[in-house]
Parts: sequence; structure tokens; C-alpha cells
Amino acid sequence: MEKKTVAVIFGGASSEHEVSLRSVVSVLQNIPRDRYNTVTVGITKNGRWLYYDGELEGISDGSWKERGATAFLSPDSGIHGLVVLQDGGYKIIRVDAVFPVLHGKNGEDGTIQGLLEMAGIPFVGCDCLASAACMDKCVTHTILDNAQIPTARWCEVRKNQMGDFPEVEQKIRKKLGYPVFVKPANAGSSVGVSKARSFGELEEALKLAFQHDRKAVVEETIVGKEVECAVLGNGDPFASVIGEIEPVRELYDYEGKYLDGSTNLYIPARIPEEVAEEIRRIAVKAYRAIGCEGFSRVDFFARADGSIILNEINTIPGFTSISMYPKLMEASGVPYPELIDRLIRLGIQRAEEQ
Repeated sequence: MEKKTVAVIFGGASSEHEVSLRSVVSVLQNIPRDRYNTVTVGITKNGRWLYYDGELEGISDGSWKERGATAFLSPDSGIHGLVVLQDGGYKIIRVDAVFPVLHGKNGEDGTIQGLLEMAGIPFVGCDCLASAACMDKCVTHTILDNAQIPTARWCEVRKNQMGDFPEVEQKIRKKLGYPVFVKPANAGSSVGVSKARSFGELEEALKLAFQHDRKAVVEETIVGKEVECAVLGNGDPFASVIGEIEPVRELYDYEGKYLDGSTNLYIPARIPEEVAEEIRRIAVKAYRAIGCEGFSRVDFFARADGSIILNEINTIPGFTSISMYPKLMEASGVPYPELIDRLIRLGIQRAEEQ
């Protein structure tokens, strides 16, 4: 079988830039080299696109930013790939598919997916619409509420409403009570998330959230085990075994996820099998309701009374060496290299069916 050429894009002008660097190293270490040639493009924090053909260590130590050549994805479907500026001229690298190993803004929110759809290039993961819907927590809540999938009670707050904060606070207090969790509507990896127990804490929590987005979602506090399900597939998705996260910190925040190891992981989760089966069922239902394809990680709370609350859907979950998505798939019989192969083939298959 002739090898396919896959452009792997990492970094990004996002608060999750560093997570992407860790994820892409793992992806490049595990992609089946007997089936795929790779072309690597890094996006700096200020949005520069750089073609990088050096060693993996250059990604880890940051030297790719000095050694890379300016490049961009052309929206021209005739080019079907990258334009790289080198030595006063340019070269075109045609690719068969793109794997966007990007988290957060401009990676999971449908923007790069829209560019790839314009260019006619197959890509890994959800399409433009599903990516945008899952990235915006208010839109996610609205769709899941309509699909009768249980989520936390919630309120939307926009930055321009802060001039009437006492009125906003009263509405939230009456509907949700304290404590509440405050999140930027469009951010991932718990960036900008905090817990508020009072009028003053809610005001500060919203100010923090508005550093990352113009819109915030405020949710009731749910007490339960934090569990996750990895979903893989297009029209007939497969749900993994369930994993459990036990944060040492009060919040399963960015540092706990990626930096200080202050989180215990259990695969399978310490929950009854009937609860795990119901989580798998709801994960697939939510995946389909929003129109996800390729892969997503669906996060839940499993409460002591056996009820289940869906927390969020991540359309490009972490792919680091300690990330839950590849761990859950491996525990379900899909090792990391095979997982990457399946993801690429799913992206190509979707493009061929359109």
C-alpha cells in the first residue's frame, strides 16, 4: 500500500499551546511509519505558521520556532496542501490528510476545520460545526438540553452585563445557589475556571473567565466522581471503558492535568458496571446529537445515587503520554499506533463519502 502523507499541525495561538507540544511529540512517536509520511507544522503563540523538518527534541525544547520556515495551508483545493516559503521562493507540499494536534482556541473551535473544509483536505476529528458547538459551553448545554441529556443547571453571562452585576448575581443565586463553578464559554483544559461561594467570589470568578472569552457559563456544583469516556468513530461510534479522575486539588485544573501530577487515574473507573454502561450509552448519544465524528472525550460526573451528569465534550482531547483518551482506548483494545491509524482513516473516509 502506498504511503499517505499527513500534515501534523501543533502549537497554536491558544492558552493550551504547551499541552499541544506534549501531545504532538507523542503522536509523532507513535504514528505508523510503514503507512504514513509526516509533514510537521508548528503555530507560534502569536499565530505564525512554521514548517519544521527537524528532530522531535526541537519541539520539546522550543527550537522549532527558530529553525522553521514560514508556511501556510492554502484554501485552494487545487494545491491540496501546504505552501512553504524558502530561499526566496516557495514549494508546495501536497498532503493526503491533516492531523490538527491543537487544543483550545483556533484548534478545537471549528476555525482550522473550516479552513481544511474549504481546501478540500481530509482531516482528523470533528467537522467545523461540531467543533464549534462543543467548544462553546453555552451552545453545548443548549444542544444537550434539547436532546434530554442530563447536564448541570447553568446560566450564561456576557462581559457587557457586568455593569449590572448585582442583578446578574441575584439571577444566578436564585437559579443555582452557591457554590457555583464559573468557566469561560470558549476555553479548554480548565483554563480560567474557578469556584465561587459568595457575591464577591462570583464577581472575581467572572472577571477571570472574561480574561479568556467575552462569554462565561456559570454552573451549579455537582458532587460526584469525575469520569471520562473516549468515543471513536463516524457513523457507528465506539465507546471505551470508563476512566476515573481523582484530583488532589479541589479543581481538576490545568496544573493538575498537565504539570504537577496531582491527579490519580483509575482505569476502569471505580463505579458499578451498570453505571459504566449507562455512561457509554449517553456518551454515544451526546456524540451523535452534536454531530461529532472521528473522536472525542466525553466527561461526566457519576453521583452517589447512581445518576449521571454530562460535564463537557472535548473534540481534540490531550494526546500526551499521560492523557486519558489514548489510555482509555488502549484499555479497550486499541493501542496508540492503531488509534492514530484509525483516526486518519476515519478522516479520509468521511471526505470520500461527502
